[in-house]
Amino acid sequence: MLQNPVHLRLAKLESWQHLTFMACLCERMYPNYWAFCEQTQFADPALYRRILDLIWENLTVKDAKINFDSQLEKLEAAIPDGEAFEVYGVYPAIDACVALSEVLHAQLSGETLEHAIEVSESSITTIAMLEMTQAGREMTDEELRENPAIIDEWDLQWEIFRLLADCEERDLELIKGLRSDLREAGISNIGIKFQQ
Repeated sequence: MLQNPVHLRLAKLESWQHLTFMACLCERMYPNYWAFCEQTQFADPALYRRILDLIWENLTVKDAKINFDSQLEKLEAAIPDGEAFEVYGVYPAIDACVALSEVLHAQLSGETLEHAIEVSESSITTIAMLEMTQAGREMTDEELRENPAIIDEWDLQWEIFRLLADCEERDLELIKGLRSDLREAGISNIGIKFQQ
């Protein structure tokens, strides 16, 4: 899938920055899962929200005690089966869950860089698949690189990266600010608007 220089630059960040980067991208993917659950009554989207909130809590609350194994089990039970649904929304919903599970695996393993790259790629893949589905054909990497939706996503990922890279040490105000900005925007990486 599409590579981007941000993936190389992520190696310069510390694990809390990787985790914040991933949480930001999951925050943007949450409306995709929410919309799918609303449309199909598949599961309670509040489960995704709670797990993501625990990840944010772990980033901002000193000595937060969170059982990430248990959260991963709950999430795995709430991932839809692509074969079982005929609505397109199942695919962005699965991508959102895969991204969130990457964050949980990063928390459990302590290896954050490779998971941060996976979450970045997962978000881009969601957009690329939608663009190709809407166009009714495969697109080359070159076409995708010039696609406005892909360009917007890379711009947003770079913006988050730059804000994090500018920090000398863990900046709780920045983390909380990113969370509230993305949550208030309530628009997913593919343009789905979350309604309270």
